Formats: sequence, structure tokens, C-alpha cells
Amino acid sequence: MEKNAHRDEEVKRKYKTPKSHFVVYVGEELRRFVLHISYLKNPCFQKLLEEAAQEFGFQSPKGIVLPCDECTFQKVIHFISSRSSD
Repeated sequence: MEKNAHRDEEVKRKYKTPKSHFVVYVGEELRRFVLHISYLKNPCFQKLLEEAAQEFGFQSPKGIVLPCDECTFQKVIHFISSRSSD
């Protein structure tokens, strides 16, 4: 029993979201991405959130699931981060 409790704690620590960050799930495999909250202000990211709300609603048991594949998502994130460093 103690072994399982210890393993559960390790899993919780591994998936704990850092302060000022949030989690989204993307693609068929629902890959987990941790993003800084500053992405929430970006119009491109807001568009993804709007599409997610239309497709999945606000009651997804998994959290925020974005309706795009991983490759597209990573391109959007790269675009946003390259624009924010200007």
C-alpha cells in the first residue's frame, strides 16, 4: 500500500502545473502542453480557444482540448513566441 501511495505522489509531482502556467491537450493522442498564461492574451491563441469551445464546449473532463494536430499547434506556438520577442 505504501508503495502505491509513493508512486501516486511521484505522478502528481510530475504533472503538477507550474505557477503562472496552464495545460492544454492537443492532437489525437491528447499530448499535454504546459504554457505560460501570457499566451491567453494572444489573438491567435484566443482563436484556438474559441474553436475548442465550439467543438468541445467548456465541460471537457480532460481540461482544455484544442482542435488541431500537434504539428499545427507547435507552429502556432512558435509563431506566437517569435512575435512576442520582437
